[in-house]
Parts: sequence; structure tokens; C-alpha cells
Amino acid sequence: MARRGKVVLIVLLLAGAGVLYAQKSIKVDIDLVMVNVAVTDSDNHVITDLKPENFQLFEDKVEQKIQYFSTEVAPLSLGIVFDVSHSMEDKLELARAAAVRFLETGTPDDEYFLIEFSNQAEVAEDFTTDISRLRDQLSLKSAAGATALYDAVYLGLSKVKAGSNPKKALLLITDGEDNHSRYSRSNIREFLRESDVQIYVIDLGRALIGDLAEMTGGHSYHGSLDDLEDICERIAQQLKSQYVLGYESTNTNKDGKYRKIRIKTTPPAGITKINVRAREGYYSAGN
Repeated sequence: MARRGKVVLIVLLLAGAGVLYAQKSIKVDIDLVMVNVAVTDSDNHVITDLKPENFQLFEDKVEQKIQYFSTEVAPLSLGIVFDVSHSMEDKLELARAAAVRFLETGTPDDEYFLIEFSNQAEVAEDFTTDISRLRDQLSLKSAAGATALYDAVYLGLSKVKAGSNPKKALLLITDGEDNHSRYSRSNIREFLRESDVQIYVIDLGRALIGDLAEMTGGHSYHGSLDDLEDICERIAQQLKSQYVLGYESTNTNKDGKYRKIRIKTTPPAGITKINVRAREGYYSAGN
């Protein structure tokens, strides 16, 4: 389902601006579809100085009026989905260090949980704001077994829905293809279409899951062990440097159908190519 909310907005005091800013001020009771948007340059460095006029938003090819625009850093509910299968044996120590580095980039309001997977996926640490608990848990398990990757992602998507923060994400760290799951790739794809959860992947081998990450507005990074810390910091920066766009759909039918979202962005001066990442759509409310 789409993430919707009654939002607190401030009217921009410029004639004809037509955009409401999410900072501080008057309450306006509007039911909006909210879309997190990450914008990076050709080197995957975040771009943080765009204005509402840089964006166009389309639902099923029909342009929508952007009624909410924010760049404020929002607290995060995030699950780390960590591969402890046999193929990770030589990579486990550095992968753990990278996960801890990612956790250290957070804020006190962020909350995390940990899922570890090999033959099966299990919640190793429940939601907590105490990253030392996750750090200690990450150090306990040795690498063994097969790779129930899809089961782990499915469990992560189910678990993160219970997070207390509206912004939700998964960080998947793995090196292999799925070879031991009950759930299929198509199961994961359909679950993602129903979820407002961004997935970021650190692929240390042949996970082949990048397309699933992209459909959520996230991204898959394929890197070597030497790149791990830099990738984790880059992902953390992207999660904390996103735009939030809100609109009231012109399609008022409550038909429960899937609606595709497309974001177009005008690059700022001096930048010729940018990457825009946002979830690809949502299911409308049904009767």
C-alpha cells in the first residue's frame, strides 16, 4: 500500500509557488502519497540542493501537482539482512566490520534489527537503538550452510513493517545467489510492490538482486572487500539525504490497482547527468 499521511505543512510565501514545505507551521489535513527520492550524480555522489521546481512527478503518465516537499533528515527503521552461509567464510570478518561502520553513521532516533541467514533466515536481534547489541550479535555466528536469500528478504520486509519510524529500509549484505528458499523471486517482487521499503544491497559475489533493489528506490552495489567501508558510508549518506515528495492523486478511484510512479528531475547547473531513484509505484486503496 502507499504510504500516506496527514502532514504538517508551511505555505511558501511566494506568489504562485504552489508548493508546501515540510518545516514548521500550520496544520493542513491532506491525504498525500509520499515518495522518497534519492538523487545522485554520475559518480553516485548525492545531490542535496535541488528545489521543488527541479522535479516533475507522474502517476500512470499523468503529471501530478507536488504539494509537499522536504529535505529534512527523517529517523529510520532499518533491518540488516546478513549472509552467514558457507560462501561468506573468507569475507565474513570484513563484511561484519562494514555493517558496524554503517550502524555508526546513524542517529540516536534510528532503530535497527538484524536478520542472519544461511540454510534458513532468523531474526538474530530485534528492533533496538543500541547498536552495540547488533555489533555483539554479528560477531557470534560462523559461516556455514546454504543461501536462503529470498526467505531472508521476505522476513526482513515482514519485520520492518513493525518499525516505529515511517521511513523504512533494508540493507542486504551477501555474496551469492539464492539456493535454499521457500519463497521465490516473484514472491519477493510482489511483496515489494505492496511495501514502502527501500532496499540497498552490498553484493560481494553474484547475488543478482539489483533489479529488486532498484524497484524500491534503492540500489545494489557490487564491490570488492576493499570497497566495503566506502560503500556502507555511501548508502548511509543516500538514506539520510533524500527528498520527500507528496501529492494528492488526481485518480480518485478506489480500485486497489497498481499505479506506476515516475520522477523526472532537471539537473542543477554544472551537472549534465543525474540518477533519480524512487519506488516504481504503489497499490491504491480499495473499496
